[in-house]
Amino acid sequence: MSAFKKDIGSPDKYDLFIQKIDHFQTLVEEKKKLQAKIAETQSEFQEKIKPLEDELNSIIKKLESNLSKLEGTAPAETTVTSKFGRGQLGAAIKNLLRSNPDKTFKPRDIGEALNTKGTTVSLWFNKYGATDPEIERVPAGKDGKRFVYQIKK
Repeated sequence: MSAFKKDIGSPDKYDLFIQKIDHFQTLVEEKKKLQAKIAETQSEFQEKIKPLEDELNSIIKKLESNLSKLEGTAPAETTVTSKFGRGQLGAAIKNLLRSNPDKTFKPRDIGEALNTKGTTVSLWFNKYGATDPEIERVPAGKDGKRFVYQIKK
């Protein structure tokens, strides 16, 4: 029984393991506190800098506008796309194809020419243009999965 009393006072492998875990847990808690502090500091920084960035952007726009007036050119256009109704888009596409009867167009090229998105043009072709008797759909690209369009001759 005296040997048993000796072992109770000294740390065994389980006690040592628990001590290591406790140290590890305190490091994890410190890491979490620092991450929270960093996130808070970053959000404070963003709150302070956002108005300044907005003001800078507005001044840059004004400078570009004034510079274009001084140079006598039109101001740089922002990317504003035209919106078409279904019938209007079809008529505009047909007019473009008729004006260039020998040329084939990708939907993206038609979109650029009409100042609208190429995906809008592609969707129109898939839904309405595929059955249009005036428009020829020519397979192009790998395995003929892409199409170019031209007016039927």
